[in-house]
Amino acid sequence: MAKAIANRDEDYSQWYIDIVKKANLADNSAVRGCMVIKPYGYALWENMRDQLDKMFKETGHVNAYFPLFVPKSLFEAEEKNAEGFAKECAVVTHYRLKNNPDEPGKLMVDPEAKLEEELVVRPTSEAIIWNTYRDWINSYRDLPLLINQWANVVRWEMRTRLFLRTAEFLWQEGHTAHSTKEEAIEEAKRMQDVYAQFAEEYMAMPVVRGTKSESERFAGADDTYTIEALMQDGKALQAGTSHFLGQNFAKAFEVKFSNENNQEEYVWATSWGVSTRLIGGLIMTHSDNEGLVLPPKLAPVQVVIIPIPKPGAEIDEVAEKLMRDLKAKGIRVQYDTDAKKRPGFKFAEHELRGVPVRVGIGKRDLEKGVVEIARRDTKEKSAQPLEGVVDHIEQLLGDIQDNLFNRALKFREEKTTVVDTFEEFKAVLKEDIPGFISAHWDGTNETEQKIKELTKATIRCIPNDAPEEEGQCVFSGKPSSRRVLFAKAY
Repeated sequence: MAKAIANRDEDYSQWYIDIVKKANLADNSAVRGCMVIKPYGYALWENMRDQLDKMFKETGHVNAYFPLFVPKSLFEAEEKNAEGFAKECAVVTHYRLKNNPDEPGKLMVDPEAKLEEELVVRPTSEAIIWNTYRDWINSYRDLPLLINQWANVVRWEMRTRLFLRTAEFLWQEGHTAHSTKEEAIEEAKRMQDVYAQFAEEYMAMPVVRGTKSESERFAGADDTYTIEALMQDGKALQAGTSHFLGQNFAKAFEVKFSNENNQEEYVWATSWGVSTRLIGGLIMTHSDNEGLVLPPKLAPVQVVIIPIPKPGAEIDEVAEKLMRDLKAKGIRVQYDTDAKKRPGFKFAEHELRGVPVRVGIGKRDLEKGVVEIARRDTKEKSAQPLEGVVDHIEQLLGDIQDNLFNRALKFREEKTTVVDTFEEFKAVLKEDIPGFISAHWDGTNETEQKIKELTKATIRCIPNDAPEEEGQCVFSGKPSSRRVLFAKAY
């Protein structure tokens, strides 16, 4: 069987694309910069979406849906937000096509069907949502308003990569309104914690929780809270953000409420979101040269059963009982009965697709009362007695989940370097796998931009748990009170 994917150490970019396409997660579409998410990739996204949705609802949020189109005047109302997304906007100017009289069989935009006001295809929904909230919020009794929407957004990216950066992508965006600054900040931090819990407990992807520097904040935010993950090539991935928006959007859209003393105030706001970019992070955190590696909690198929050499009455009977027993425990299982493919081909195919556990059932094994169990993360194989095999598989799925997280955490710890000079800083970035750099920073935008210009490394975050530590800025030599994390990033 020809090697399916590029070598991760030799061509990381091609390795990533090969996994996305050959594991049947997604493909390029006829629209430049947009992707088709294939059924297997969409099943993965559904598992992520469903778990996140449950976590949102457990923290008191409800779902709603807002229009795809935003009138340009509304988008312009919040100046910082409009400026931040202006270069990425897709804009609808006309509403009809007609036959082209100069080119039979071709269509043209009807010049008489020009919109009275141009519509922005949402790059984010603050404008349309806050314009709506103005009608929904009157009194302190209407607060807090805790709403999330699952949607698609469009950002006209020039350089795209499947899942990581596409012109259209799927995401969720929470938009909440509060009566006090303290309550809004608490909400923004709570959602950062929800994202971190999801990343670590379900994606098995360790993250650093922190705040963004002023230049890296979301446009229109007073503070941006982030979770940052480290990929296997030593680059960082911003995996989720939560923003404290202050009263910026409330003032832009005149969203006020009457407090308990019947005095009028502007509400306080947050927004927060994660997207299908998380699938890219999942791939780059765990996968190897044989293909995709998926954490069991999110894998569309957790266990695959393969007959050896092919299905038969005796093997089918055992496989079907095993499937029933696994499903009874809530385990997602598939029996691969495709007689056109040899077992070896199937092994490689399911390995490429990242199925956490493979069960091989052969006649000789059944004579001994055992089946072969293979785990995707370590590629270890073992013969397990049929009696008790369901409990063994259930335990094994938990072990794989834990192993993937611990392995990724160990990698991040090994690839986080503390530096005190700019020469050390630059030397780390020259390594094949640079990783996170922990260094002092003087807190100025000027220094941050100069470091970015010289090295392409950015401040990923100011870690929440960074201790107070007197030092000197790695670049300017000016006083610094704590270290921040730098890295090259996606």
